[in-house]
Amino acid sequence: MNQKQYQSLPPHFEALGKAAKEAQNTTLSELFTQQPDRADQFCFQLGGLRFDYSKTHLSSETLSLFDQLAQDSGLLQQRDKLLAGEIVNPTEQRPALHTAMRADQSSKEILSQRQASYAFAEAIRKGSKLSLNGRKYRYIIHLGIGGSALGPQLLLQALGFGLTTDIEAHCVANVDGHALQPAMQACDPQQTLVIVASKTFTTTETLTNATTLMQWMRDGGVDQPLQQMAAVTASPNKAAEFGISEDQILSFPEGLGGRYSIWSSVSLVAMIVLGSAAFESMRAGAIAMDQHFASAPASENIPIIAAMTDLWYSNGWGASTRAQFAYDTRLSVLLPYLQQLEMENNGKNISSEGQAIDWQSSPIVWGGVGTDAQHAVFQLLHQGTRLVPAEFLAVIKAGHPLVEHHKCLLANCFAQSAALMKGRSVDQAKSLLSGNFSEAETELLAHSKSFSGDRPSTTIVLQELSPEALGTLLAFYEHRSFVAGTLWQINVFDQMGVELGKELAKSYQQVIESGDYGSLDIDTSTQNLLALTLE
Repeated sequence: MNQKQYQSLPPHFEALGKAAKEAQNTTLSELFTQQPDRADQFCFQLGGLRFDYSKTHLSSETLSLFDQLAQDSGLLQQRDKLLAGEIVNPTEQRPALHTAMRADQSSKEILSQRQASYAFAEAIRKGSKLSLNGRKYRYIIHLGIGGSALGPQLLLQALGFGLTTDIEAHCVANVDGHALQPAMQACDPQQTLVIVASKTFTTTETLTNATTLMQWMRDGGVDQPLQQMAAVTASPNKAAEFGISEDQILSFPEGLGGRYSIWSSVSLVAMIVLGSAAFESMRAGAIAMDQHFASAPASENIPIIAAMTDLWYSNGWGASTRAQFAYDTRLSVLLPYLQQLEMENNGKNISSEGQAIDWQSSPIVWGGVGTDAQHAVFQLLHQGTRLVPAEFLAVIKAGHPLVEHHKCLLANCFAQSAALMKGRSVDQAKSLLSGNFSEAETELLAHSKSFSGDRPSTTIVLQELSPEALGTLLAFYEHRSFVAGTLWQINVFDQMGVELGKELAKSYQQVIESGDYGSLDIDTSTQNLLALTLE
């Protein structure tokens, strides 16, 4: 039996670990006392976005260490390869093209694909591409899964709030009929455009939903459903084999991963509903972050600081999760979007050189939307036994006229980060008690109402939720994930871990349909579960 080969521990881990151990001797409150200008020193601004790291255990020495680590780890060379379009995905021998997809200067293929998407979107908006009987499309059902659904969903929800439009859009990802049926019930098949987004155009869930919608359209009086279907894919030949007309197939490069596909024709439904001008503005915001990432020194580079802070707490402090809270309902899709981005990018135990790693990689990303989450999970954040770095996201300018509501929302957001840092001592809790309590009751209540504090958080503040600000924010998260994965010495851009379950699902579906286990090697537990479907 071959002995498992482990990747050697990166040297920068030792330096981070040593610095983290030293930092644990000083609380956040003490850092603010020692550094009167801390709130300004650890706050960075890019356009309409403010990144506040002051409530973390970073110090000036830590930022200097980050600068040195960026040099020593080879991170800056990998960054330059990424931005130059060189191969950064060694297992698939591909570049990662998300920055190229949004760049002003890019390949003819990418620029042509962008213009084709804009032209198609405008044709639908103007009605020059018509549905049955010469009527404009009134509805769009977008089919995709993973990034092919989360990206469009995020754009529609974040930027479509309060937008007056004559097109109603529905995004469906899950193969569960409970996900698809409401869209069918809400739409008129004769006035519905179906967009099928699939990189390979072999995705089981997406094609199953597409086939069902074709029958739905036939039942609704549409003789040729394929004429009301558009495809978005890196495999246009497969879409053509499915039967979709060539002039209704939009493509994107093979080197663009699904979790980055928001910058491509996968966002066609958002281009139609929001307009290509909004997409252009979002692209400009992302380019601003790309330029910052490419040029700012590590100690001032927002994605690098964020990623190294992730390593700082994950590998130096033992934090296995990171909590994300958006205090804006328009950003409720951001959490699942980031979960896919970060945990599919960096949730790996194999290095980019093919050896096992014996250190923690991606933290588990979880969270919710404020203020709902405060009444569900914040108990654990404030008094739980685990260290959970939290990240708060707020938007200063409300996108609605209910001003008092927005003031309450922001007050809650900023209060939570302050409370996590400040905490409350037992003596402070005792001073707040009123009533006739016995000594034992007083002690119990005071201890129950005390909080250790010294719990780290970062706060990202957007002046407003504009397309440009959203573009900057999403590019930040992409670069942050890349930096962290590079420092963990893993391949950020493949996703081999999702393959086995998909392969087994296909064979298990055959069992469910035929009742024949054949020669499949299935454990007894799974056999019993499959048997339930055959009764």
